[in-house]
Amino acid sequence: MSIHLPPLPAIRAFEAASRHLSFTRAGEELGMTQAAVSYQIKLLEERLGFQLFTREARRVVLTDHGAQLAARVVDAFTRLRSAFEDVAGQSAGQLVVSSNTTFAVNWLANRLFQFQMENPDIGVRIVPYGPHADPEFNGSDIVVSACKAPPRGWIAQEIIQADFTPMLSPDLADRHGGVTAPEDLLKLPLIDAQDPWWQMWFQAAGLADVDLSGHPGSRMGSQALEANRAIAGQGVAILTPYFCKTALESGQLVQPFDLVCRADGESWHLSYPQALRTSRKVRLFRDWVRAELDRDGMPAPVPVPATA
Repeated sequence: MSIHLPPLPAIRAFEAASRHLSFTRAGEELGMTQAAVSYQIKLLEERLGFQLFTREARRVVLTDHGAQLAARVVDAFTRLRSAFEDVAGQSAGQLVVSSNTTFAVNWLANRLFQFQMENPDIGVRIVPYGPHADPEFNGSDIVVSACKAPPRGWIAQEIIQADFTPMLSPDLADRHGGVTAPEDLLKLPLIDAQDPWWQMWFQAAGLADVDLSGHPGSRMGSQALEANRAIAGQGVAILTPYFCKTALESGQLVQPFDLVCRADGESWHLSYPQALRTSRKVRLFRDWVRAELDRDGMPAPVPVPATA
């Protein structure tokens, strides 16, 4: 038995209100008054026979039925918008990528030109987020995050594992007579000595319970910044070798030890909303990243729906 859809204005009002959890903001988006949005929601509730929102002081909250319906309605409208944008050529025009600073500086900056040469019709806008900031999940087509879980329902791919080992400039090593044993690092300034990676690496190197309290506790919060300090000879940084390939190959940095540790549960992920899984621009960028990683010999990721 087919069921007639409720009036489109009521569905549009519900979709906007469920995203904003505000009748006022929904009205601003749709060019309606708050009262008009509330009226359309009331019509929809009467049509369905159950309450969609609980009205509280200065806010509205989705009921269980409302949340269940909102998930599908918002997804349907997102797909509908994407379809119209793709046909009109608007969506294909710009790809917004919110990226962790380290990935943006040490990976994307050196390679993005190639993607743009291969896809001249797609303009890429990178929105980097720095230390102690959160990725721009809202308003981005793709997010490259470090140890930040994407929203529930997003497609997430692990692209780079969080491996780490000490690195320093060759000049700093020479000034201190070379670095031949893990103990030698304790005689040098350590960049971000309070990073837990340091204790993990020293323990793996056979130096348990190393006291790093005498080293400055400044936190850079970004491998890109820490690597620049190490290149400048300001100390030893604990870094992911993959992100420092250029500096290592050019001799700006040296890796004194073969020991590379792995932080379980810490990785860089590329993610995007379920609604964009068929988007041409997302697919092209995702596949290009994968091809670049394959060229570097990185293991292939497995796409999974995010659960966090």
